[in-house]
Amino acid sequence: MSNHIKKPEDLSPDALVKLILDMGHRLIVHHTLWYKEVSHQMGEKKAQKALETVFEKSLGVQMKRLSKVLGFELKDGLPAALVDMSKEKQIELLDSLALNWLANDGIWFQSVEFADGMNDAKRCNDSCWAQFSPFEARSIKKVLGLGEFPGLEGLKAALNFRLYGRINTQSFSEETPESFVFQMNECRVQVARKRKELDDYPCKSVGLVEYPYFARAVDARIVTECIGCPPDDHPDEWYCAWRFVLKPDASS
Repeated sequence: MSNHIKKPEDLSPDALVKLILDMGHRLIVHHTLWYKEVSHQMGEKKAQKALETVFEKSLGVQMKRLSKVLGFELKDGLPAALVDMSKEKQIELLDSLALNWLANDGIWFQSVEFADGMNDAKRCNDSCWAQFSPFEARSIKKVLGLGEFPGLEGLKAALNFRLYGRINTQSFSEETPESFVFQMNECRVQVARKRKELDDYPCKSVGLVEYPYFARAVDARIVTECIGCPPDDHPDEWYCAWRFVLKPDASS
């Protein structure tokens, strides 16, 4: 760093942009650490309730302040440019966010893998999903206005609103009043590996965390059964398949 740089005002325009993005990153990390510490100190349920309150209040504060600095209009507290955007463009943006999420997930995995090996990367990945999967389920329930026990129909809707739901091709089959089968027909990660003539990524360990935790967070009465997931053998039409069963006494 140059000796004449003593404060942000001394930076070049490009360097200032990097600082602005870095501060945005700090905000995100600080937000996450607050949630993790409240969960550690006061328990997961209180942390969940606090997170909902904080997100709603903080979003309003941040949008109002940023709109003044950046000069964008708000409509009911939301950026007018996003509200007025065509639905086609909104969906394109939604898909871009989902792809950015997947890329970030992969970068994290490879960062740990290259530094400390596959076993540590898988261990961290599985533990991350144990926390993210129920968080995503609760977020989706709020977006859709699902009640505490939305049943199998609520779970099917929630599965379509996952980040993965915008990236991969999935389907439902064998539907009955008590259960249904969820199939991941095309998985972007596995398809990429197949294109490179690599074996399937053995994702069963994370799937056994990801899907049961997600289903229980949607409705505590739903039990998850693994039909098959790599390294298991599977037919060409799907990479992994899961059966979700509604058991009225499962929440007790």
